[in-house]
Amino acid sequence: MNIYSSRPVVLCLSGHDPSGGAGLQADIEALLAQGCHAAPVVTALTVQDTVNVRDFRVLDRAWVIAQANAVIADMPVAAVKLGMLGSIEMVETVLEIMQALPGVPLVCDPVLRAGGGGALGKDEVGYAMRERLLPLATIATPNLPEAQILAELPDGTADQCAEKLLPYCQHLLITGGHGDEQEVHNRLYSRDGSRQTFTCQRLPGSYHGSGCTLASTLAGRLAQGENLASAVQSALAYTWRTLRDAEQLGHGQFVPRRLPLDFSS
Repeated sequence: MNIYSSRPVVLCLSGHDPSGGAGLQADIEALLAQGCHAAPVVTALTVQDTVNVRDFRVLDRAWVIAQANAVIADMPVAAVKLGMLGSIEMVETVLEIMQALPGVPLVCDPVLRAGGGGALGKDEVGYAMRERLLPLATIATPNLPEAQILAELPDGTADQCAEKLLPYCQHLLITGGHGDEQEVHNRLYSRDGSRQTFTCQRLPGSYHGSGCTLASTLAGRLAQGENLASAVQSALAYTWRTLRDAEQLGHGQFVPRRLPLDFSS
């Protein structure tokens, strides 16, 4: 399955979280667990902890392009994972970077809100992602609140949001962690009309970096050559285990334990 002579390289464009729970550190840890090498490109710096985001600063686009170009010129990129972009300019920056990576799988995690509710970009950034980036993406992985922002349906169901978003995106995984059902329903929609629902036990508490973990794991599975439906299932199962084994390192949300993990259970 792996066509590369060494570990597949996944280019990650996301923000830095100083608490280490989300953002690029989550990407790096999750990708290591998939047998991949993470190449982290910093798009934004944040002031946040396990409770909430206090502030953020988007980096200069020239710096982001320079980081990405250095990686692309040096390594065979097998997949790209997008996290926090934070501005419309950064959306355009990603478009420019992706021109150098035709055919490379792109996993888009539309990070618009932190787990504690703090904004990580105005809603206009979400609309720019919908119009400009989702058409390039292999799959987008919003939670339901993010899907509602992208679809401009504040009270929309997952099905309603998918109907609005599939014209933009080939595949869409709307995660169900924000619901209140006893089981979590994660719904995979495809433009060809196919649909799969993956259910798992709802765990108590809330988690810092679960979305980053899922999206980067999915990018890693695609980089390893796994087909999309199988990669989604693998990524959901791994993410659930990281939440099951999560730690409360601070005063807020639990931090997923991405490394090490007992993969036998």
